Amino acid sequence: MKDKEKQKTHPRVPILPLDLEWIKSIRVNRSAVERRADTLGKRRTVKKEWQAAWLLRAIACMDLTTLAGDDTPGNVVRLCAKARQPVRQDLLERMGVGDLGLHTGAVCVYHNLIAAALDALEGSDIPVAAVSTGFPAGQIPMAQKLEEIGASVKAGAQEIDIVISRAHVLRGEWENLYEEVVSFREACGPAHMKTILATGELATLTNVAKASHVCMMAGADFIKTSTGKESVNATLPVSLVMVRAIREYYERTGFQVGFKPAGGIRTAKQALDWLILMKEELGNDWLSPRLFRFGASSLLTDIERQLEHFVTGTYSADYRHPMG
Repeated sequence: MKDKEKQKTHPRVPILPLDLEWIKSIRVNRSAVERRADTLGKRRTVKKEWQAAWLLRAIACMDLTTLAGDDTPGNVVRLCAKARQPVRQDLLERMGVGDLGLHTGAVCVYHNLIAAALDALEGSDIPVAAVSTGFPAGQIPMAQKLEEIGASVKAGAQEIDIVISRAHVLRGEWENLYEEVVSFREACGPAHMKTILATGELATLTNVAKASHVCMMAGADFIKTSTGKESVNATLPVSLVMVRAIREYYERTGFQVGFKPAGGIRTAKQALDWLILMKEELGNDWLSPRLFRFGASSLLTDIERQLEHFVTGTYSADYRHPMG
């Protein structure tokens, strides 16, 4: 079954009751996590045609993102054109995958640019994701957060990236965090909800693990590391904690929750590290856009450069692979 067909039939993650005993029992051995994560970046990675295939998979799992203060409809139109055709057709033809129909997993924008993205992506299978709930800090009233979600869903966003209130985690207010995320999920309606933990602001890996479980119980379709705006964003140790929380949640409940690392993943080599992490910790099911996304902007440029090197044997300059 093709990935887009899987995505259409993939069931939503249900809202389950908050299990405080489970949450309170969670402990993370930081040293063990760091040792395991350290092995990913140091081992020999996939090479040649295998590397090219994995990099094509990375593109398919990418939320191509623009979240800058100077975003304009023109920027978004160009970004969407790149989402539709992320790799030059001549390179795809020379790799023998010219008819693959490759595109990114989604395009992620601010609310006011949803309409521009929808127009630019009309006729494609690429969903529009919108950041919401006072992104990136989340420091606005709850009523305003819910209004933002509702407005973005009404505008046509198929995916909503929400941010949690970090204070709930730092204070151990798990009931409040659960109720907040449940409210967000209900406001999302049919739109899939990606829950941003902002892990760089949660103080400990144990807090990351507990917050991950609470958000999954509250119905998060995805859990996401970061907004990309914190001083520390996606790291392999944090990602390992989150994907193991996803694995434990699946083993206990039977529900598959997606994972999205975001912020700081800029090179093809880094993308391979995360793909290998997903394969080893969660298996092949999670190597598809329905359960794994990269939050990325500059990453695509480096991946396309690596693919050109695979085809031609030489590296090209970044400007040969513009975002639009």
